[in-house]
Amino acid sequence: MSRTERQASRPSDPDPGPSRSSGGQPEVSRLSKTLERIAIVVISLAVAIGAIALLSGFFTARDQGGVTGTLSGPGIAYRDLGDAVLAPGHPRPAYDSDPPTSGPHVPTPVRADGAVLTDDQILTALATGDIVLIYGGAIPPPGLAQLARATAAPFTPALAATGNAVILARLPRVDGIIALAWSRMLPITGMVNVTAGNDAVLKQFIQAWLGQGAPSSGNN
Repeated sequence: MSRTERQASRPSDPDPGPSRSSGGQPEVSRLSKTLERIAIVVISLAVAIGAIALLSGFFTARDQGGVTGTLSGPGIAYRDLGDAVLAPGHPRPAYDSDPPTSGPHVPTPVRADGAVLTDDQILTALATGDIVLIYGGAIPPPGLAQLARATAAPFTPALAATGNAVILARLPRVDGIIALAWSRMLPITGMVNVTAGNDAVLKQFIQAWLGQGAPSSGNN
């Protein structure tokens, strides 16, 4: 076979394929992988944020089943269950907080400061517009009585009847202090004394809601 024939019989060179970058990887493939990584990061962030929001909503709903979710004013806002008058001995409804912040009750005036109050007394006071500061010990935490007297006149049954009293009340199962207004609650767990350095939140609560009773009371 002649030299010319041998050259003609050799197979042609294979297709060199798409042009490659200096790194040896096709440009289109590299761009595709970059976009794929970005998509994975974005999806991962979205899933994480959704999971956090879901868990937050779950625990909030579990711990504060009656909360309305409103952000206006200090304290936790609960649904207004009304202030319908119950006859003595009438079965109590299921309140949505403990202690209750609203709901049907037997009107029962508060006669003394620093006493253990019934739900009826608490709701009577709140419906009128009073603030109730609840503590768990045998005596008020240091500074609590001073705070009450600094934000309202000294307690008397007559003042409470006008809806302008800050009432101290005992409730042995309470840990810390719970401030109550109509359909509002401000729990401060573990507070053992009230000082000028930590009383701001309580003052704000009292100043915002003192005199703001149930809508039917005409004090709000």
